[in-house]
Amino acid sequence: MYYVVFGLLYVISLLPLPVLYLLSDFAFFIVYHLLGYRKNVVNDNLLHAFPERTAEERKQIAKKFYRNFCDNWIETIKLISVSKESFRRRLSGDNSIFSELHATGKAIQGNYGHFFNWEILNLYTGVSQPYKVVGIYFPQKSAIMNRLMLHIRAKWDNVMISLPDMARGIIPWRKKQYLIALIGDQSPAQPAASYWLNFMNRPTCFVKGPEKYAKGQNLSVTITVTKKIKRGYYHFDSFLLAENTASLPEGELMRRYIKHLENNIRLQPELYLWSHRRWKHEWKPEYADLWVDDAPLPQQ
Repeated sequence: MYYVVFGLLYVISLLPLPVLYLLSDFAFFIVYHLLGYRKNVVNDNLLHAFPERTAEERKQIAKKFYRNFCDNWIETIKLISVSKESFRRRLSGDNSIFSELHATGKAIQGNYGHFFNWEILNLYTGVSQPYKVVGIYFPQKSAIMNRLMLHIRAKWDNVMISLPDMARGIIPWRKKQYLIALIGDQSPAQPAASYWLNFMNRPTCFVKGPEKYAKGQNLSVTITVTKKIKRGYYHFDSFLLAENTASLPEGELMRRYIKHLENNIRLQPELYLWSHRRWKHEWKPEYADLWVDDAPLPQQ
């Protein structure tokens, strides 16, 4: 069945991007106007994130989000067959920090978020700087989709390791120069074993893994600002988030990461994944020891 799905999507990926964007426009009509896919989730997230905006302004952000959401999947399908040359022509950015860090001879960690199009960013990072990218991913529930996404993400020699296999899979890289790429804004499965901070006006839990790994290996950590110039054209600027992370106080790396996420969201809010149930876990007083924000504890 995988080869049937892959073959069909490969043929679709051969279509020119202007034609594929027509398919995205049709998908937007279905997803936004007919199905209303997760509209309640999106609207509630935007209301809490931007209470200062008018209802009409939030509606416009939501509509742009759904257009980007559909573009994201169409662009991801295009990645199946796109050539490296065609891929690079549509992207720009400043990745000089990677060359500077590579000169030190050490491995580094890149912390990322769910900004469209993160699949493009993954491949762009692999071909635009000297490190070997080792991406940590959360397996898809569908075996077919998981295999397809691995094919796309590992294109041009990126290395992919599933989160459950990370402890074992990272061992061969420990003494090499690599960039371990982590998306740190997933909703944790265990809120009682997570960091808690304010994020977009709400107490929010974050997995401890990215900070713990960076501090355990004393890795320098980078962050990337995503800008969408227009359809199919992105600009990515990467910079240093922290170095000598082993000496940082607990929660400091996470605080810097959250500040970056918020700044990037406010830059182009329609690029963030608002349909994600990011705030499904509510703050409880018993989480007080997990609060690492500089702000006071939330009031019940």
